[in-house]
Amino acid sequence: MSQLSQFYYNGELKEGIEVVLDDATAKHIWQVLRMQEGDKLLLTDGKGNVTVGILSEAERFKCAVVPGKVVFHPRGGSILHLCVGFTKNNSRNEWLLEKAAELGAGSITPIITTRSEKAHFRYERWEKLLTSATLQSLQYYLPELNQIALLRDVLKTYKDVPQKLIAHCNPEQDKKALQELLKPGVETVLLIGPEGDFTAEEVALCKQFGYQSITLGTHRLRTETAALMVCAYFNLLNNNE
Repeated sequence: MSQLSQFYYNGELKEGIEVVLDDATAKHIWQVLRMQEGDKLLLTDGKGNVTVGILSEAERFKCAVVPGKVVFHPRGGSILHLCVGFTKNNSRNEWLLEKAAELGAGSITPIITTRSEKAHFRYERWEKLLTSATLQSLQYYLPELNQIALLRDVLKTYKDVPQKLIAHCNPEQDKKALQELLKPGVETVLLIGPEGDFTAEEVALCKQFGYQSITLGTHRLRTETAALMVCAYFNLLNNNE
């Protein structure tokens, strides 16, 4: 299965019911891959459903596929909700999104904190980046990209998640190493602050919501580096088969 080219279809997949792919995907199939009618490919809806489909129409701006048997793949490991104070440097934000998707983050939420910089939220472009990274890494689950949100609202949204962690550099707060606190097989929400870090008041507020403070070592890491370090460790811990 993995030898076939994999594509994303934003809709319901049903065996034998023809679907039409978006223009950009059609152009890639026709112009770059030179695929033709009758060729097989993989289709996923980004929600765990996958099918081997057959191209029933292959043109520059229109490709249609007839799905075969649709197979549901349960999500392996556990889910990581990554909440990050994005920077004003859009290229660094996009790098973070791409790599977080490759490492299997379940959801990504840009957060607004006291020291946040003004970030340009480019939802449509970022969705495409996440889709591309998901397909490239041969995954069947597309990360959920949430709208930018205030820290307090994020705390309320994820209040029932069993494992809640916040990474910060505040010396007045007790912290434990990530590897000491992070438990495998548990749904997790992880907060990474902006370049100026969380304020002491914000850390205290998170503690009221049940968050445990973690340290990522003695090095001072950029926001996106810290986020990717956590994603990589979480992925290794939960998907080591």
